[in-house]
Amino acid sequence: MKLTLDARTDVNLIRGYAPGAVRIGERLVSTPCIVAADTLITEWEAPSAAELAASHLEPVFALNPQVVLLGTGAAQRFPSAQVREAFAARGIGLEPMDFRAACRTYNILVQEERRVVALLFPI
Repeated sequence: MKLTLDARTDVNLIRGYAPGAVRIGERLVSTPCIVAADTLITEWEAPSAAELAASHLEPVFALNPQVVLLGTGAAQRFPSAQVREAFAARGIGLEPMDFRAACRTYNILVQEERRVVALLFPI
């Protein structure tokens, strides 16, 4: 699916997604990634949404987000209690949702200049 917005050009926007990949700006990413307005991390150790652990979250916390969108694949899946507790302890909102919803929501929030980070696991 292609996403189109009258968009700011100074931030990372999700331009589209297809099976197994997401287009962030002009870059096609097929691995789990972390995306924020000015940061794209494609070499992230998290193997899958189901295996996400608190030890994978340091790059996320370094970005100082207000809210983190967790795009968990074809269906919404909730992370482990350990992961939820890591976010709660830092006062950061965590919103698990399916991959497609996370992509759409990220674009809206980043355009509103919110400090949003998306953790995406392409399906």
